[in-house]
Amino acid sequence: MAEKIEIRWLEKPEKHDYPAAGSYLSLLYRKRQVASLLGKLKRAPMVRFKAKDVFRASGLSLLGVSNSHVEKDRRKILAGEELSPIILVRDDLGRRVIIADGYHRMCAVYSFDEDAEIPCKIV
Repeated sequence: MAEKIEIRWLEKPEKHDYPAAGSYLSLLYRKRQVASLLGKLKRAPMVRFKAKDVFRASGLSLLGVSNSHVEKDRRKILAGEELSPIILVRDDLGRRVIIADGYHRMCAVYSFDEDAEIPCKIV
């Protein structure tokens, strides 16, 4: 049986994660909506969801370990470094969850444990 890898997390998303999320969200929403979402996300409590459930809800494909960003996050996990929680937005119209920031981290975590509990902010 393979040794279970401990995945460590920061207590909250890093400050630079919010502008990154805003950049992505600006492709989907108007400027005013993005500002509102980011404000709500900053105030939202931390919650946890299983990696496999976030992927199912997002409808995204899993990136492989050959992706350089995923591999970088895999190395962080193996080194015992803490990852930043992910930032999610519910798209009520499409009935999907948008991974506004943390897609590569999600893929890296999933490669070790699809049942891993992922800390996140969601609105």
